[in-house]
Amino acid sequence: MLSLAFTAAMFGIEGYVVRVEADSAPGTPGLAIIGLPDRALTDAKERVRFAIFNSGFRYPSGRLLVNLSPADIRKEGPAFDLPIALALLAIDEQVDRLALGEFIALGELALDGLLRPVAGILPMVLGARNAGFTKLIVPLPNADEAALVDGIELYVCETLRDAVSTVLGHGAQFRRRTKAPALEETGEIVHGDMADVRGQHGAKRALEIAAAGGHNLLFVGPPGCGKTMLARRLPSILPPMTAAEALEVTKIYSVAGLLGADPGVVRARPFRFPHHTISQIALVGGGSAVKPGEISLAHHGVLFLDELPEFSRSSIEVMRQPLEEGSVTIARASGTFSFPAGFQLVASMNPCPCGYRGSRTNECRCDDAAVAKYVGKLSGPLLDRIDVQIEIGRVPFDDMVRVDGAERSHVVRARVIAARERQSARFAGAGIACNAEIPPSRMRTYCALDDVAMRLLAHASAKRQFSARALDRIVRVARTIADLAGAADIASEHVAEAIQYRSLERLGHAA
Repeated sequence: MLSLAFTAAMFGIEGYVVRVEADSAPGTPGLAIIGLPDRALTDAKERVRFAIFNSGFRYPSGRLLVNLSPADIRKEGPAFDLPIALALLAIDEQVDRLALGEFIALGELALDGLLRPVAGILPMVLGARNAGFTKLIVPLPNADEAALVDGIELYVCETLRDAVSTVLGHGAQFRRRTKAPALEETGEIVHGDMADVRGQHGAKRALEIAAAGGHNLLFVGPPGCGKTMLARRLPSILPPMTAAEALEVTKIYSVAGLLGADPGVVRARPFRFPHHTISQIALVGGGSAVKPGEISLAHHGVLFLDELPEFSRSSIEVMRQPLEEGSVTIARASGTFSFPAGFQLVASMNPCPCGYRGSRTNECRCDDAAVAKYVGKLSGPLLDRIDVQIEIGRVPFDDMVRVDGAERSHVVRARVIAARERQSARFAGAGIACNAEIPPSRMRTYCALDDVAMRLLAHASAKRQFSARALDRIVRVARTIADLAGAADIASEHVAEAIQYRSLERLGHAA
C-alpha cells in the first residue's frame, strides 16, 4: 500500500522539500530507489533494512519501490535514510500514514538504528519551514543547529525507535524549543587590533576607506612591511553583520560542514586566507558533489590573497565575475548552482619578484623585463576591479618602537559605521548596500562631480590612461572619502585622494 513521507534536501545552499513515496507489490523481495539517487542513497537500501530489523520492526515483504520527488533533481547524501525507513514502515501500518505526512524527517541511519548527523541541516530546516512544514525530526547532534530556526516544532531523536514514537504521537520527551539566532557582539577582536600596527598611516587610511565603502584593496610592498598584518585587521573595523547576513553566512558554513561541534549562528564576519597553491575548484566552488568554495565562505566578509601573483592565473581570473556580480554560477551535469560570493577582496604582492624594487635599504636584483613579467601575471580587467591600490614601505625604527598614539579598532570602526549609515540613508530602497555596489547606471545620481573635480579626473585619465571601469571605481572611492569626511558632495580633494589609490598603474609604467 502506498505511503508518503517528507524530507528536505539542498540545491546549492537552498533547501527544498522532497516527497518520499514508498509502495510494495508481489514479487521477488528487494528494494529499488529511483528519483536520481547518488551512491550514498543506493547504499541506503542495506542501511535502512538492517536498521529496521535491529530496531525491532518488521521489514515490509514483497518488491519495494521508493521514489524521491522531484525526480529531475539529483539527490545526494545519507539524510534520506530516516524518511525512507519511516515510509517503508508505514506501508504495513507500523507508522500512522496520516501523521507521517505532517513531519519532515532528516537523518542518516546506522545499522543498529542510531541516527547520525548530516551536513546542511540549517538550510534544509529553513527550506522546510518556507514550504509550510512546522514539525521536524532531526538527529541529536544536529539539534543545536536546527534550533536556530524559530517557528517550528523540533523533535530531536537519537534512534529510529524515537522517530517512530514521535510520529505515533509520543514525542513530547523529544521536543526541543527553538530560538531566534543571537547576534550579540562578544567584544572580542579575533584577528587583532588596529593599534597593533605601528606606523603605516597611509595604509591604515586606505584600510579605513576600504572598510567604509566595501572596496577591494591591494597592498604593494616589500617583505616584512606589514601587508598581512594590515589585512588581518580589516574585519575588526567592519560594521557588525545584520541578522539576515549572519543567517546567510551560517547557511553557507552549514552546507560546507564548518559549523563545528557547537553550532550557532556565525556572528563575526568571515576572514578567509587560502594558500596560493589552492585549486580553482577549492577557490570558486564545485567538485563532483558541488560545494561552496573560499569565495563563498568569505561571503559578507574578507577574502585575503597573500602574494597575489603566486596564485594560478586561471584561479584568480575566474573571480572576475564574482567580484562584479557578488555571486558565482557553477554548471555541472547535475544542474547549475549559484552560490553567493559578496566578499571584500584584500590582496598583497611584492613590487617585483625579489621584493625590493624601490627600496632604499635593499638592492633589487630584478631587471625591468622581470618586473613587467611579474606584474603582468595580473590582468588589467582583474586589477580594474580592485578599487584601492596602495604602495607601502617598511616601517622606520622609531615608529616600530613607539607605543602610544595608535588608534584602536573600535575608534576607526565608529567612523566606518557612521559612513555606512550615510550610505544606507542615501541608498534607501535602491537595493545598494555600500558605495562599492553603485551600478554604472546610477553613478551620475549618487556620485555627481563638480567642474573642478571633473577636470581633475579628466587630466588624470589622460595621463594614466584609466579604463572606464577604473574611472567608475575612482569616483566610488571618492564618494566614500567624502562620506568619511561627512561631506554631502564630492569635492576635488576627495577625487585627488582617490586617484592616488591606483598604485599598480604607476608600478606598471615604472617597469
